[in-house]
This record gives sequence, C-alpha cells and structure tokens, in this order.
Amino acid sequence: MSDVVHVVGAGLAGLSCAIRLAEAGRRVILHEGARMAGGRCRSYYDSALGLAIDNGNHLLLSGNAAARDYCRRIGAGDALVAPEQCVFDFLDARDGSRWRLAPNASRLPWWVLVPSRRVPGTRPLDYLGAARLLRAKKGATIGETMDCSGLLYERLWGPVLLSALNTEPRESSAELAGAVLAETLAAGGDACRPMVARDGLGAAFIDPALTRLRELGAEVRFGARLKALDFCDGRAGALHFPEETVEISPQDQIVLAVPPWAASGFVPGLVAPDDFRAILNAHFKVAPPQGQPLLLGMIGSLSEWLFAFPDRLSVTISGADRLMDESREDLARRIWREVAAATGLSEDLPPWQIVKEKRATFAATPAQQARRPGAKTEWPNLWLAGDWTATGLPATIEGTIRSGYKAADLALAGYAGR
Repeated sequence: MSDVVHVVGAGLAGLSCAIRLAEAGRRVILHEGARMAGGRCRSYYDSALGLAIDNGNHLLLSGNAAARDYCRRIGAGDALVAPEQCVFDFLDARDGSRWRLAPNASRLPWWVLVPSRRVPGTRPLDYLGAARLLRAKKGATIGETMDCSGLLYERLWGPVLLSALNTEPRESSAELAGAVLAETLAAGGDACRPMVARDGLGAAFIDPALTRLRELGAEVRFGARLKALDFCDGRAGALHFPEETVEISPQDQIVLAVPPWAASGFVPGLVAPDDFRAILNAHFKVAPPQGQPLLLGMIGSLSEWLFAFPDRLSVTISGADRLMDESREDLARRIWREVAAATGLSEDLPPWQIVKEKRATFAATPAQQARRPGAKTEWPNLWLAGDWTATGLPATIEGTIRSGYKAADLALAGYAGR
C-alpha cells in the first residue's frame, strides 16, 4: 500500500486532520493506541453514576470558527447549544451576590456603559486595563502587562483567564491571553456566546467524525500504540507498532498527533512543552433545578464553573494541581456543598464522580509558549499536530482543531508539490 497519510493519534487533532485529508481525496489510515478515540475530549459510560459523562467539561465560544467548521464537516453542526445572546451568569459565594455579564453583539463595547450589563461595583474605565493584553510584549506575563488586583480582576478577568489558560494568570503568557481576548470579547458578543456540547463530547466531536471518516474510506485502527519511529535518508521511514511495522514509502506521509511527551520520544531533537497543569471535574447525578443557567461562573469558592446538563450537574476547576492528592470523597462533598448552595438543592450528596486530569494542558507560561514547535519538522514527510504546537492559542479545542487543519494543509501541499 502506498500514497497514504498515516495519522497517529485519534484525539481531536488527529481526527480533524484526518477529516480534512480524507475530504481532499487522500488515503488515510488513523492509528490510535487506545480502544476509543477522543483523547482528552471524550465521553464514556461511568458505572458509578449509570450515565455517559465527559472526561472533562469543555466550553467553546461562538467565535471558535475552526471548531464550528469541524462540527459542520462531520455532520454535527447542531451538537453545540448556546444562548441566542451573549450572557454569562456569575455568583460570588462569599456574599451570595449574582449578576449577568451581557456584552453587546457588535465590536463597539457600549455594554460597559450600562451598569446592569457589567460586573457590579465596577466602572467603564476599569475595563480598559485588559486592553493592554492585545498589544502585549512577546515573552511578557499577564502580571507584567495588566493590574491583577481589584474587584474586576477578582470577579471577571482572573476567573476567565484561569479558565482559558489553565495556569495562574499572573504567571501566564500575556501573548496567549491577548490572542484569546482578540478572538472573543474584543470581537463583540456575537463571538463569545458560550457553547456547550449538551449531549456530550462524544456525540459532538468524536462519534460523528469516526462515522464520516469511514464514509470517506479512511481506515481507523484502534489498539495501535506507536512504539518507535524510524528515520532514514532524511525522511521518516517506518512506524513500529506492537503487532506490525509499517514501512513508509516515498509517497507516504505521517502526521504525528500525540501528546508532547510522546512526540518528544519519537522525534529526535524535538523541543516541546514539558510543564503541565491539572484540571479537576466533578459530576453529580442530579437534574438541574428549573431555571438553572447552562453555565454559572462561581467566584470565591473551590468550584469555578458549574455546567447544567439534562441529567447531571458538573463542575470544572482549572489549575488544579493542588487538588490532585486530595481525597476524592472529600472533594466531592466539599464541591457539592457549594453546588447545593448555588442551586438551592439539598446538601445530601447525590451519586458523584471525580475526574482528575493531571496533565490536562501545557502550562501557559511564556517559557512553555517558547517551547511550542510548528507543524513542520525537518523531515519532509512528517508533520505535527496537537494543542501543544504553535497554534497561537492556549490548549483549547479551537487550537487543537486548528493544529489538525494546519498539518493537513501542509501534507496536502507537500503531496501536490512532489
């Protein structure tokens, strides 16, 4: 078999890359070491809850063009639900105050002039501080670029930036924060309506992609964990799997869409992120009360973002390294007390599940940002994909899909230029 693109890794980077290649008429073989696709963006049946849950909650925004394009390509354009207008509900657990952030649709941010649309206790001029992120110096941190104190930072910028970067904002890359801001809030409310995969990540991003790939004639191999990658005569020459060795002909190409620690072991001399941050998710089998918003930002509590799904309530906590060694049951009880107070539900602990992802994302610091490689490698038939590559964004679904598209475009250009 020749003239094949071997995509190694069936997370979102690999899937999005494979979709673009197969749509362009390339022969694609997708190799995945696990027994299921999705990587860190997947759904699975949890026997403790008796529910299908996601390994982590993911929030997208209406301005995430690549993610929306990907869903359209795989026939899942309706899988993401969003309010008709841009609104974000917040609760400050310290004093019980609630408010709704409501940016207007256009780029001109007149919403900051309306007290009912902005964070209570803040003034319009307070919001100008974050604009410094849009012109941040390369290598600067957020703490070096804007004031990380005060009511507005505590109730908006701090929580939002922590969620976007999964790293303490003061030490995070101002460049990455500015990129997120430029594509969302600075682009107007039409670009930052919150979007959630109401029926789960699998139904939105994974299962339809596998179906579409098979329709396009792509081959998907599960349980095919890459063990080694050989190089010969200036090209990637062979893929070694436990059950077989795949020789790479001069017409074949490879897209390596695996985590950075794996890629570093396969590609000689590869510089990649090597510092990571954790995320903790808590799932509770209980129907949300009537009127519960799809997403609630929680300030002054361990819980940070509360998602309301039809069959459960789920909490996401970013930058959660400090929680990785804590008792799962203690965490569940502590988080549920906060959720019960926020929703008015009973404090009796419902069936629960805690999911700890120790290496959820690379640390979004300037030092780690500098370690992100491009999609190109020194070998003309080998490309890289993943949220850890130089996408211009933090480790997000949007960045992941962009990386897959970029690798596909390079592979197609390399094929056309032979």
